[in-house]
Amino acid sequence: MQKDNVKINEEIKKSLKNWRQIVKRYQKPNWKKASIQLANSFLPYLALWVLMYFSMRWSIWITLLLGIVNAFFLVRIFIIQHDCGHQSFFKSKKLNNIVGFTCSFFSFIPYKYWAKIHNFHHGHSGQIETWDIGDIPTLTVKQYEEKTKWGKLAYRIWRNPLITFVVAPIYYMVVSNRFPTIKLKNWRNLITVQVRNNLAIAAVYLTLGYFLGWGRFLFIQFFIVFCFGIIAFWFFYVQHQHEQSYKQWKDNWDYVVAAIRGSSHYKLPKVFQWLSGNIGIHHIHHLSSLIPNYNLEKCMKENPILNKHVTVITFWKSLKLMSHKLWDEERQKMISFSEYAQMKMMKMA
Repeated sequence: MQKDNVKINEEIKKSLKNWRQIVKRYQKPNWKKASIQLANSFLPYLALWVLMYFSMRWSIWITLLLGIVNAFFLVRIFIIQHDCGHQSFFKSKKLNNIVGFTCSFFSFIPYKYWAKIHNFHHGHSGQIETWDIGDIPTLTVKQYEEKTKWGKLAYRIWRNPLITFVVAPIYYMVVSNRFPTIKLKNWRNLITVQVRNNLAIAAVYLTLGYFLGWGRFLFIQFFIVFCFGIIAFWFFYVQHQHEQSYKQWKDNWDYVVAAIRGSSHYKLPKVFQWLSGNIGIHHIHHLSSLIPNYNLEKCMKENPILNKHVTVITFWKSLKLMSHKLWDEERQKMISFSEYAQMKMMKMA
């Protein structure tokens, strides 16, 4: 298995030596496409939000159903914020920052603070030393074995699907994005920006709550954000926790291989690909974060070489990924706790 992985990795590096030339023409922002995406993301979101507000008089179940649908439009809004953080949505840096900052009022995620962490993730994706920054916390088999009994229990609790996909998004929204717990280079100025962004979000929410009614506003907005958080966590998990992923220590890490093998192509029905802003084409996004989301599909279709070694995952296949818990360095694959137990028994036999 390891020899096969080495062979594939070398083939990727060899065949994609000119990857910068391949992606260059797709990195050009398009004002028309960006404007259309702004319209078909924000307008449906606002319309559904208003409909939710009035539907609370008719049926709470209708409101909840509309909220789930609207969470996907919030995903689209967040993808715009995400692209602005990469400076890829518009040609103008100033315009990217204005739109990205505006999106943060909807997503509840501070614009520059999140962008800083996410750009770090792009530059270090799959590096074992730093995968706790901007990634789903994961342990190698060896790291897990070195944990105490309580450390192992804590990790098992964390990797429980209910915690990972329901509790963790709440913590991420309420705590991680409110307080600067991660320290990176040139961080001091970013802390100030983060605090200002959080205060601005709080001011807008307080104002809307005052005029629209605290109960209705907070219930609607935070239900949408809650559903959005679950969707976002699920996408991020699927895109980096597939079985034949790529995770290496810094000394053996390669950027191109990390993009192609460490990220998946989450192949979804067209409507969900559209609602999720093409983020399922994650291998190409990681190869070049300067490609705006509205150019990702074109780049993928016109350059089959980029798709040769990527892991393609459909929705039904993605459900099996919930069992992936540990990275097995020997076999270079994600394994479940049951597989780990079987492996331990075989070693003891």
